[in-house]
Amino acid sequence: MTYRADPARYDSMQYRRSGKSGLKLPIISLGLWQNFGGTRDYPSAMEILGHAFDAGITHFDLANNYGPPAGSSEELFGTVLARDFRPYRDEMIVSTKAGYNMWPGPYGEFGSRKYVLASLDQSLGRMGLDYVDIFYSHRFDPDTPLEETMGALAHAVRSGKALYVGISSYPEKETREAYRILKEMGVATTIHQPSYSMLNRWIEDDKTMDACGELGIGMIAFSPLAQGVLSGKYNKGKTEGTRGGNPNGSLRASHIEPRVLAAVEALEPIAHARGQSMVQLALSWALRRPEMTSALVGVRTLEQLKDNLGVLNNLSLADDEIAAIDAATKGGLMDLHPRPSGWLR
Repeated sequence: MTYRADPARYDSMQYRRSGKSGLKLPIISLGLWQNFGGTRDYPSAMEILGHAFDAGITHFDLANNYGPPAGSSEELFGTVLARDFRPYRDEMIVSTKAGYNMWPGPYGEFGSRKYVLASLDQSLGRMGLDYVDIFYSHRFDPDTPLEETMGALAHAVRSGKALYVGISSYPEKETREAYRILKEMGVATTIHQPSYSMLNRWIEDDKTMDACGELGIGMIAFSPLAQGVLSGKYNKGKTEGTRGGNPNGSLRASHIEPRVLAAVEALEPIAHARGQSMVQLALSWALRRPEMTSALVGVRTLEQLKDNLGVLNNLSLADDEIAAIDAATKGGLMDLHPRPSGWLR
């Protein structure tokens, strides 16, 4: 059956402008980091992606290394575009990134012009696109001049292969410097994509969020649920089929240690009093700041997507609720400030 988008798809979603740009994003965006790789079949992928678009999620976030295996998320999304989403391409924001290891040798990762632009061409090929809407430097490269990396992003815009560019996981100092360099090249830093959640507040602590607000850079949070920890599932001992059950996965053991899970448990009565799931409380909190344009969610099932979308029913947080969240999470915070090698994504 040919997919036809719901005519009412824009009726309930909210959209926010990314910084000072003309680009608006849905407050909930869909990330294809770990759940849309080689093990995902087309029908189940389209069930989730189609429902997302029907609900007003216009932004689909990818990267060259998303899978597993690396590249497979872009390949799957490219198939969806070709089969079902092609008539709606101009209604969609498709983003991808370059920064992590993709091929052998000295030119297969980080921030050289050679790698960044070759990676973009490969991503466009996997997705069957002439351009992406947003192209990111996925992580700061301490060994490559920032002028070179930002120059590659500027070239992507000038060549028509990206409409907007952004940075991901850049600390405050590097964020300001990237902005300055791109501005001198006549290109805007439209968006910053950091990790951010109730348990992971590094962008507040090192003033990256304040810098983005000052400079007019939009922000989109990845891992607003702390990779599922804030859903409460790990408090119930559920690890099978989750990131917590994979010893080689991205969720570290320290992220589900007792002090963290105690903080999550203390959040449950706050969510209950608001009539929300834990997921919805976490998203409400991540979106509470005006600097935050959107929150990226990653889902395995349609039910999880629907739970995420339920946040639209109750977004506002009172001051006393924010204070209660701060008190509950005080002893369970994670240290995820990006180091020179970056946080693996």
